[in-house]
Amino acid sequence: MTDFNKILDKAKELEQKMKESQEKIKKIEVFGESGGGCVKVGLNGNGDITTLELSNDTWNEDKNIIVDLIIAAHASAKSQLKTKTNEEITKATGGFGIPGFKWPL
Repeated sequence: MTDFNKILDKAKELEQKMKESQEKIKKIEVFGESGGGCVKVGLNGNGDITTLELSNDTWNEDKNIIVDLIIAAHASAKSQLKTKTNEEITKATGGFGIPGFKWPL
């Protein structure tokens, strides 16, 4: 029965660490850019866009190019967010993998 209690204690510890990790993830801010910095997109830990900056030169571009630059900057920020989120989860779980678990990003 002692082994079962140890397992429960570890599960509670992991749950607490995950809650702390989720709070830290919410506070993450990342920034992606494209076009040599002409377009910048900021995301928070939930993946919401918090900032969108376009240089004055960008406005002279064709609409489709502007859209592509925004999409590329968003993809860059999203990639960074995924990396930082995974790092935070790894810290919380100590590398303990959960098979089939994918963070929603």
